[in-house]
Amino acid sequence: MVLNTELKEIMMDHALRTISYIADIGDLVVLMARRRTPPVEGEDGPRISKTPRMVCHIFESEEAQFIAQSIGQAFQVAYMEFLKANGIEDQTFGREIDYQEVLNSQEIFGDELAMFSRKDLQKEVIVPKGRNEILGVVIVESGWGSMLPTVVIANLMPGGAAARCGQLNIGDQIIAINGISLVGLPLTTCQTYIKNSKSATVVKMTMVPCPPVVEVKIKRPDTKYQLGFSVQNGVICSLLRGGIAERGGVRVGHRIIEINGTSVVAVPHERIVSLLATSVGEIQMKTMPTSMFRLLTGQETPLYI
Repeated sequence: MVLNTELKEIMMDHALRTISYIADIGDLVVLMARRRTPPVEGEDGPRISKTPRMVCHIFESEEAQFIAQSIGQAFQVAYMEFLKANGIEDQTFGREIDYQEVLNSQEIFGDELAMFSRKDLQKEVIVPKGRNEILGVVIVESGWGSMLPTVVIANLMPGGAAARCGQLNIGDQIIAINGISLVGLPLTTCQTYIKNSKSATVVKMTMVPCPPVVEVKIKRPDTKYQLGFSVQNGVICSLLRGGIAERGGVRVGHRIIEINGTSVVAVPHERIVSLLATSVGEIQMKTMPTSMFRLLTGQETPLYI
């Protein structure tokens, strides 16, 4: 909760479990949280929209770093309470834990920022197509934990223009289309730019070839150190910015498909939480954007653009 003592009003009020992003950038504190979605009346009674709404708060303060660290400590306390409630007791509970030492030992795994900044890893793809023919792709968001948010090719229409060119693959991230950068843009905006190329006979795309599965590697010496993310039914729904999970490659909105070599595709939520809560040492996971996972497993019908 953030209070304005001069105006005596509440400027922000969110439950800890709804927070998905925290960062301090100079004198700025950036915080993102899922909005409370009011039930919508449907034919079968009230229902809640599956699409989460996000709100972003930006505050200016000379104590920005201290504030962000305090919120991180709140996550630490909540995590320790979670362990305690699930019978995972630790003698150091209540004592200040030197998380920074663990953080410093965690290498940035899959440094996307360095990867995307290297021109030699990008490729220009020319896609010939018929006039008024769609490109024939399905795109999804790369995930909020990405160092460089872009859209990812999640499916290619068999026999479509994108598939026929033979240079695009599922998992590739799109940097630009026809010279227009898509980095950081909302998914709907990116879809609009692709749809707008329907009347063209050639589409130029700047790509970074990437596998559809994202590999995550987290170093955690003991269960008393929080991983820094939460999971619901196998989907990563929040991430502590700057924590060991983010450095290890965890992304919000991704579906966990494997933990330490064991598939968790058909594993109950409680089992996934238990695996994560008790895993120590080097934790290896494989994830992919949830929308891509649902497409590849036949849970959703692809809508090509």
